[in-house]
Amino acid sequence: MAKIKMAKARPPHEGRRFANSAISIEQALPASRISLRAGSNELAELTKPLGFKLPSKPGTSKTKSGLSALWLGPDEWLLINNDPQAISKLMENLDAVKCSNVDISHRNTAIIISGKAAEDVLNSGCPRDLSLDAFPPGFCSRTLFGKIEIILWRLSENSFHIEVWRSYSEYLWTFLLDASKDAG
Repeated sequence: MAKIKMAKARPPHEGRRFANSAISIEQALPASRISLRAGSNELAELTKPLGFKLPSKPGTSKTKSGLSALWLGPDEWLLINNDPQAISKLMENLDAVKCSNVDISHRNTAIIISGKAAEDVLNSGCPRDLSLDAFPPGFCSRTLFGKIEIILWRLSENSFHIEVWRSYSEYLWTFLLDASKDAG
């Protein structure tokens, strides 16, 4: 029987980076991602496999031991694990709970944008109010950027994590680079 070799999945912007005195744009580190859907009755049961209680307020996130949970809706979270190899074990643990958990690691990728002009560059294509009062660190939201849907997550005062479908990532990357030309 022939031995099958699988191609290694690589981030679409691997090795690409843009930086000037006001902005930095780079591919996020590899991660695994799970789209998690669960009803309110199952929330308590999910605490054990996740290692923490899921955020329950709109726009909030929680991170512990490299695993982040982003609240996207009353019964929907995006789980991002910094250890891409840990997804199998996590999904196995989640299978013990009545919930929907789908591996979307192949579909999504992420870009990190940071610097004193990050907010301005993002607002060139995003209609959300990204001021610290309206969008504080830890806040996340499904929103639009240009013509595409993204999940925007503020990591710190001047740093954002952008989740995007892999097929739209080149559009996002190019738009961010264009908007960054005037920054700094």
